[in-house]
Amino acid sequence: MAEFPGGMLNAVGLANPGVEQVAASELPWLAEHVTRARVLVNVVGFALDDFATVVRRLDSHDIITAFELNVSCPNTDRGNEEFSSDRTVLADLIARCRAATGKPLVVKLPPTVTDLPGTAEAAAEAGIDGFSLVNTIPGTVFRFDTAAGVPEPRLGFGRGGVSGPALLAVGVLATRDVHERTGLPVIGVGGVRSLDDVNQYLAAGASLVGVGTAGFADPRVPERLAAEWSRRG
Repeated sequence: MAEFPGGMLNAVGLANPGVEQVAASELPWLAEHVTRARVLVNVVGFALDDFATVVRRLDSHDIITAFELNVSCPNTDRGNEEFSSDRTVLADLIARCRAATGKPLVVKLPPTVTDLPGTAEAAAEAGIDGFSLVNTIPGTVFRFDTAAGVPEPRLGFGRGGVSGPALLAVGVLATRDVHERTGLPVIGVGGVRSLDDVNQYLAAGASLVGVGTAGFADPRVPERLAAEWSRRG
């Protein structure tokens, strides 16, 4: 990870213990300890069948409220093209997952797709129940204090996803455009640090608002924002 003015750049990937470990350990723990929060499982994969396989395997766990399909992943069957970049592929992915569960399906879209509202509309026609907006945008920053005196990317991977305050306006616009086009619920995500940021997303039509990057600096940000929201006049 690397911080820069206005945001954070990360290339941490999507490391996780795998669907069997989640089914055997993580979900039972959540079922025992979580009483008020709602659990949305983020689903990733390298091929179309991976998504439906995960959804089908976890569908029987009552603790899961909904599945979030992270379609910014590379589709290895199509030369690492993102699943979200082709509407036909995206619709196929959603249809497969729809057949695997009766639980709500939310698709997490990046703001970089061509015609985001049109892509969201295609997802709605394929059976999606809502959207998570937005995922990160690509970026890079350099470090200059190198031994060779030559600038190098601050991330070992060379590039990563931009999140944090720099993403707020992008996420709010995406939320407004997709909600207006589809009328479906939107989880607004990106750059949320304050109650004003929450209100930005709600004004754009979001039904829920998520906190991500701000939690790295202060893990109690979600708790604080929820308390401020409950005290609002």
